[in-house]
Amino acid sequence: MKIKILIILFMFSSNLFALTSSKDVFQAEDQLLMIDALLDGLHRDARQGNFKTYFGRYSSNAVFLGTDKTERWTIEEFKVYAKPAFEDGHGWTYEVIERNWEGHGNIRWFDEILLNEKLGHCRGTGVVKLINGEWKIAHYALTMLIPNAIAADVGLQTQEIDKI
Repeated sequence: MKIKILIILFMFSSNLFALTSSKDVFQAEDQLLMIDALLDGLHRDARQGNFKTYFGRYSSNAVFLGTDKTERWTIEEFKVYAKPAFEDGHGWTYEVIERNWEGHGNIRWFDEILLNEKLGHCRGTGVVKLINGEWKIAHYALTMLIPNAIAADVGLQTQEIDKI
């Protein structure tokens, strides 16, 4: 009899955990939708040249890494660099091909494959943080994706430019 009671209690407690777990899954999916909207909006704002809303998506102490080795900017430095590109109502266009998310809680990280008319396929990676109930980009890095078949040639060109 004791074993039957224990089995019934175990089954009941398992169902309670499953309910909590389902709620957590839905909340996690909602969070990912919000974060996807943040990044989709970032790319839309860049394409449309919306300087204020583009930079409003970053945290106040964000860092942006561009494709050149010299391009490590605080968000304020990045604003100075980007302002001319946004002044005519056009920034830059990167089409999202694929995006992956990791992490949980108030900090998540991502990588995304992007397509740019001039640079071809690129990768954006970054970290987003939940700050005062709003997701913000704390770190973003943009890199060019170089096919292995031409990587050595690109490496040689880079060494020539850097005079290595």
